[in-house]
Parts: sequence; C-alpha cells; structure tokens
Amino acid sequence: MSKRAVILAGGKGTRLRPYTVALPKPLMPIGDFPILEVIVRQLAQHGFDHITMAVNHQAEIIRAFFQDGEKWGIKIDYSLEDEPLSTIAPLSLIRDLPDHFMVMNGDVLSDLDYAAFFDEHIMNNNIFTISAYMREQKIDYGVLELDTDEHLSSFMEKPTNEYLVSMGVYMASRRIMDFIPSGQKYGFDDLMLDLIAASKPAAVRTYDGYWLDIGRPDDYVAAIDIFENNQDIFLRGC
Repeated sequence: MSKRAVILAGGKGTRLRPYTVALPKPLMPIGDFPILEVIVRQLAQHGFDHITMAVNHQAEIIRAFFQDGEKWGIKIDYSLEDEPLSTIAPLSLIRDLPDHFMVMNGDVLSDLDYAAFFDEHIMNNNIFTISAYMREQKIDYGVLELDTDEHLSSFMEKPTNEYLVSMGVYMASRRIMDFIPSGQKYGFDDLMLDLIAASKPAAVRTYDGYWLDIGRPDDYVAAIDIFENNQDIFLRGC
C-alpha cells in the first residue's frame, strides 16, 4: 500500500530565535543532519513513498535542500501557503490526498514506528489518530493552596505534574476535509473541538519511547544530546 505523509514545515520558529534567523526551524541541525532530514530518512525507512511539505516561511531554502527527494529514494513535493494558515488548514491546499495519510510537524525527534502507527489507524478506520506522550512539567516554585479564609491549607515544594500531550504526529482520514473551512486559518485545536462536537472524536495512542520537539531552546539542546547518543535508534537502517 502506498504511504503518504504531509509534513508541516511552514512555521517561523520564533521561540528558537536567534537560531532561526538564518535557517527555517525544520533545517536546524541535530548531530550531522537537519531535524527534517532525520524525519525524511525515517519515513522512507518505514515504507512511505510520497511526502508533501507544507511550506511558507523560507520555503525556498527547504525546497533547495530537499528538491524532489531522489537523494532519499522518496518522492517529495511542496504545497506553498501564501499566508500562514495554522496547522490543519494547509491540508485544504493539497488536492490529491489519499483516503488516509499521515500529518506531522517538521520538528519532531522520535523513534515512533511510523509504519505501525499508519497501519493501525487504517485497520481501525479512525477519522483521526493522535500519537501522544506523557510529559512531566516541573514547577520551579513552592506551590501554595489556601482555604476559604485565605490560610495555608497545603504546600508543595517544586512539584512535578504529568500531562498527556500531542506529539505532533497524526493519522488522518480524508473525512476531516469536510470540517476544514476554505481560505482561512484552522488549527489542530479547532479540528479536535469540531470532531468532538460532531461525536466523531479522534483516537489517541500513547507512546512511551523517545519524543521531543525542538520548538524551545531547552528541548533543542536536549534533542541534540539524545540524538548524538542514540543515533542508531533514530536512524536504524536509514
């Protein structure tokens, strides 16, 4: 079965400035490769044969680097946004999407089995599937809880909370196109709320392997260290 992926690579990477002044975020290096090349290599290894990159900011640099994908043995083409459309609306510009396809951010470092994620989504005929990760967030302050008289009732020193977060890796059915308005911004959050309202909620698959996005400086530095120490895991067979 042909496997198609859409990679969202049009963001400005404002949280990574000044790194992203000269380079688009998806071309930020981790080890010897840009993060987006790592993704392309992984998708090719997992049997994907066609990638469409949804581009906007510094699109010409991304096009010049990846060209038609021949170097990696995979077809790569491009969908250009004239203006930023958020995370889901760019799909409305791609006219040849198959019945099921992957959508993912171009700044994700993970050892997720993309082929298995693709196949499970199709087997279950989901309208949308989210790959999710349990992330810890440490609060760097002492947290106070008060009673109704504003007296201290509880105290926690620098607690750590856990949240199940989207990894920025999704499988989608063409059925979602019915929810996407034409020519206006429409994001992942909009689609999730609309699917819930229509009683067609997305499926969620929790993953416990490696996952980071490089959207923040701290995560970018962590991703470099993790990749350099585990390159054989991320690029096994690539």
